[in-house]
Amino acid sequence: MSDEAGRVRQMWHLLEPLHAVVYYAPEAFEEAAALGYATDERWPSYFAWRAAPLGAAGAERVADTFHSFSPRMIGAYVPAGWSVATPDAVLAARERAVDRAYRALFGERVEGPGFAGAAALARRAARAADVTGRPLAAAAAALPWPREPHRVLWHAATILREHRGDGHVAALVAAGLDPVESLVSFAAVGAAPPEVFASRGWSAAEWDAARGRLAARGLLEADGTATVEGRALRAEIERRTDESAAQPWEALEPEERERLVELLGPVWVEVLGSGLLPSQTTLGIGKV
Repeated sequence: MSDEAGRVRQMWHLLEPLHAVVYYAPEAFEEAAALGYATDERWPSYFAWRAAPLGAAGAERVADTFHSFSPRMIGAYVPAGWSVATPDAVLAARERAVDRAYRALFGERVEGPGFAGAAALARRAARAADVTGRPLAAAAAALPWPREPHRVLWHAATILREHRGDGHVAALVAAGLDPVESLVSFAAVGAAPPEVFASRGWSAAEWDAARGRLAARGLLEADGTATVEGRALRAEIERRTDESAAQPWEALEPEERERLVELLGPVWVEVLGSGLLPSQTTLGIGKV
């Protein structure tokens, strides 16, 4: 990995947990319940929170942009979720959820200079992001910017993570990997155990069929681990993803990026130490 790619990936590693808080914080579940969503599992609110910037999108649109989820799983929540609450109502509740969750996590520090400094730098990078051909990033970037620094920071983190995610999907498609093959190949390089990827709703038969297709391409061993060619393909996908995600960060000077790393570090540690986020996810952070 080049130094530049390493810096780009470092920014993703720092910002991703700050975005993901909204999918796990109790305050977010309370806001979702107030709208009428079931909260015995996280998926009803997850699909609502993340898809709302797209408007009242149908299942096919969400499946195309989210990429890794089984269309069958998405169909269980979309578009039915828009009969519970409109996208505009969801977005308003999401803003309240972020505000409450961040205040619960960080207390009075959200009003301090650390958050203000981090928010200003992250906002500059997010505003510089070219969202052409990036549907989730474009939808997030089209939303109005909040005023409070902690909410600005979350919004910037969201635009930047969706910008990276859209580029990652493009790299997967260019590599000839369909959604379930993308997960199987990622599990094959040790990003997370296969059972972690079961959260995306693919059946055992679908998973096994994808293994067969990848094995036929010479990308998987008989035991499901990646071949040399399979590892090389995944490394190329991650290289392309990092390269594609670098553009917004060109808006900051090197010393400004270093300053943002310094400001985000303690916040990142606190989010991870809160126990809100799962210890293993399908993102493979730190694995590739």
